Amino acid sequence: MSNRTTLTDLRSMDAGQASRLPPAHLALLLEDAAALRADAKHVSDLLADALHRRYGPVAAERRQTEGKDTGRVRFLDAGFEISADLPKRVEWDQPRLAAAIETLRSWGEDPADYVATEIKVPESRFTAWPPKLQALFQPARTVGTGRPSYSLEQVEC
Repeated sequence: MSNRTTLTDLRSMDAGQASRLPPAHLALLLEDAAALRADAKHVSDLLADALHRRYGPVAAERRQTEGKDTGRVRFLDAGFEISADLPKRVEWDQPRLAAAIETLRSWGEDPADYVATEIKVPESRFTAWPPKLQALFQPARTVGTGRPSYSLEQVEC
C-alpha cells in the first residue's frame, strides 16, 4: 500500500483538494502528467504516421484526379469513409509584400481594399525603447496574461 497520490486519485479530486496535497506529491504528479503527455504524443504521432502510410498514396491520387494539390478528399476502405485533408499553408515574404503594397499605393489604390495589415511590436524591443518612444506607443498597447505555470523541484536542506 503506497502513501503516494496517483493520477487516478487526482482524477477524483477537485482543485481545492489537490491544492492541499504535499509538495512532494504534487511534484510526482507533475512528472506523471508529463510522462502521460509524452506517451500520448508518441501514440498520436505513431497513428498519424500509420494513417499517412496507409492512406497518403490513395489521397494523393484522388487529389490529382480531382485536379487539386491540397484540400480534403474522401474515399472508402472496408466499409469506412476516409476523409484525408492536406491543408494549404501559405506564407508571404514580408519585404516583397511590403513592396507590392507600395506599388499599389503608387497606382493610386488603397491597399486596405486588398490586404489586411497587422503591425506587431516585439515586447523585447518595446522595453528597450527610450521613454518618449514608449509613451508614443503606449496607448496602442494592451497587456494580458497567459496561463500560469509552476514547477516543483526538491532542494537539499
